[in-house]
Amino acid sequence: MSHHPHGRLPNRDTEAAETTGNARSAGADAGATRRSVLRGAAAATVTATAAGGLAASLPHPTAHAAPADRARPAADGARPYRWRSVAMGGTGFVPGILFHPTVRGLLYARTDIGGAYRWDDRAARWTALTDHIGWDDWNLLGVEAIAVDPARPDRLYLAVGTYAQPWASNGAVLRSDDRGTGWQRADLPVKLGANEDGRGTGERLLVDPRDGDTLWLGTRHDGLWRSTDAGAGWERDTSFPAEPSAGGQGVTVLAAAGRTVYAGWGDGGGTEPALYRTTASGGWEPVPGQPIGPATAVPQRVAHAHGALYVTYANAPGPGGQTDGAVHRLDVATGTWRDVTPHRPGGDDTFGYAGLAVSPNRPGTVVVSTNNRWGRVDTLYRSTDGGATWTSLRERAVLDVSETPYLTWGEEEPKFGWWIQALAMDPFDDRHVLYGTGATIYGTHDLTHWAPRIRGLEEASVRKLVSPPTGRAHLLSALGDIGGFHHDTLTASPARGFYRNPVFGTATGLDLAARRPSYVVRAGWGDRGNGAFSRDGGRTWTPFASQPPGAKDAPGPIAVTADAGALIWSLVHWDGTPHPGWRSDDDGAHWTEIPTFPAGATPLADPIDPRVVYAYDTARGTVAVSHDAGRTFVTAADGLPAGDREYQLAATPGRTGDLWLSAKDGGLLRSTDGGRVFVRDEGIAASHTLGFGKAAPGSHHPAVYHVARLAGSGRTAVYRSDDGGRTWTRINDDAHQWGWIGQTITGDPRRYGRVYLGTNGRGVQYGDPVR
Repeated sequence: MSHHPHGRLPNRDTEAAETTGNARSAGADAGATRRSVLRGAAAATVTATAAGGLAASLPHPTAHAAPADRARPAADGARPYRWRSVAMGGTGFVPGILFHPTVRGLLYARTDIGGAYRWDDRAARWTALTDHIGWDDWNLLGVEAIAVDPARPDRLYLAVGTYAQPWASNGAVLRSDDRGTGWQRADLPVKLGANEDGRGTGERLLVDPRDGDTLWLGTRHDGLWRSTDAGAGWERDTSFPAEPSAGGQGVTVLAAAGRTVYAGWGDGGGTEPALYRTTASGGWEPVPGQPIGPATAVPQRVAHAHGALYVTYANAPGPGGQTDGAVHRLDVATGTWRDVTPHRPGGDDTFGYAGLAVSPNRPGTVVVSTNNRWGRVDTLYRSTDGGATWTSLRERAVLDVSETPYLTWGEEEPKFGWWIQALAMDPFDDRHVLYGTGATIYGTHDLTHWAPRIRGLEEASVRKLVSPPTGRAHLLSALGDIGGFHHDTLTASPARGFYRNPVFGTATGLDLAARRPSYVVRAGWGDRGNGAFSRDGGRTWTPFASQPPGAKDAPGPIAVTADAGALIWSLVHWDGTPHPGWRSDDDGAHWTEIPTFPAGATPLADPIDPRVVYAYDTARGTVAVSHDAGRTFVTAADGLPAGDREYQLAATPGRTGDLWLSAKDGGLLRSTDGGRVFVRDEGIAASHTLGFGKAAPGSHHPAVYHVARLAGSGRTAVYRSDDGGRTWTRINDDAHQWGWIGQTITGDPRRYGRVYLGTNGRGVQYGDPVR
């Protein structure tokens, strides 16, 4: 996904792939089953075409909660829920932005793991279009490409599929006739890779300018595909001359110039043609006279206006790894090519060219972006004479990030951007320009003053959520790529930005002392250390004065005892390799190895007894317990589900020794004797993550929130129990599913019914009962 601009921090592409890849083993294999996108809806299906396409006509998402799945009667008094995104302000890579060419104010954005959005010009915010994608279809939340039909303004197409790996499901094409409110789906016989290298090229999906019912789809490893029935059925175009490979980029971009379709090819290596076009007979040919060489190896974007075809190139697909690139212009009428590169990469100034936008109304007006230019920071170049001369827009840019303060990245001033592959120009106003970065979308109306245009678009990958029982913030988050936030409000990006001192890329742990909740600890991949503590509820932080050996390369989960007297830090490398656990009783000033701590286990402090700490060893299926505040551990239970690092142990607030074990297909197990005996709940077919919130009126047990599949149910959903798990009520609906949601969930201890849910690409969702 995005890449943090500071230090040697892990790339979220790998981590997002790891997180979602593990999710494929949850419940039904996502690659083996094909449920409708709006699961539970009565979807009409069409017989598979010869190409293997499957079309499903889907109703509009409902605006209220669907009836709950029930293995037993649901709790009385259940109400529908209202779901909203916790405002952070993007926090992820935006690889594509597309204005509709004929409708003023209509534009779309795509993300690599968090779905697609439509801009609401009147409200000045983005509307999520793909939250209806459910658990089994998690791989479809990555959007490879967007296409619109100039002649049918309400028609929208999405090519979806996050990973092209063997373990991932095939991709699909979604079609909407109402700008993304309702969808029809055609399953593809091939895989797409919206969160893989090359995700910022494109678009790889195009409506044919000669026939609005014909679409072209470029794939990474399976060639060029065509549909002649508005996306319902697909077949490979065998006339396309370039041969795909299992490890290549394939077709990187599709664009129209008049009645001609152009296709960029990313596997030529700089020695073979990289741009093809359709012929009068309907076949394909290399474009004559095109540039050949390392700088033009991978076409990034193609755009046409006023007889000129512009192409941005790089020597790698991006967003990372580009060190060379160029911009070329083709006079379509004469076939003459011209190198119009604004600034040649070289020496210590290496980068590629990526984003591209042209004005349909002002001949010669074109904007391009550099990409992966870390030394001197990426920029946009603008020309008004067809590329003869260029002006860099970064130097005169005035950036206002007051609405999204984290974009200063802990520094005095924000960066203009990095990983700029998405670039769009308003077809009705050439001074209205948007570009995407590794964290946000910036926009301008005067080419000087820029501000985030990101309201409503949230795509964080969420690792851990904590809702404190006291203090200003009702929510603390630990996130991929961006560390996390002290959420002083849920409706605006936190005023203090993300956690600082130290700044983290991806967080690995977050915990608070149950009996002293103003004390919070966190761990993660940091720029100046890998752990910190807070005495004011996570508002400000102090780095650990020291850290255990290996913490820099393996900062795993961390726990703090109920009285804040001891920290237990389990070190785990990003690839899962376990390391010893460590203990500190002086806020991280000194650390002592715990020989009896099961390596790689996740520590969990008892919420009442400060002497008790639990550790669930998912590798061996054991729960170990310490009765001396983490100094020594002994095995309390064995024979538990093992073999999956995503299994989770949770403790009931306000009680000692009351443990819940979420073991995915192993179900939900509970211990009320401090982890010695666990009993499986036969009413739960699969349990993924579980948390607690304020008890219902009249109840003596905290509300339990649960991502689970009940026995006898075919769906994984979000449930609440007000009676200690005896009965469950579904609280999300078919319009709010968000793909894979198995990482973290918690209720609010101060507000009954409120729940915070972590997603893998749609940020934090919070729900409240409709009153």
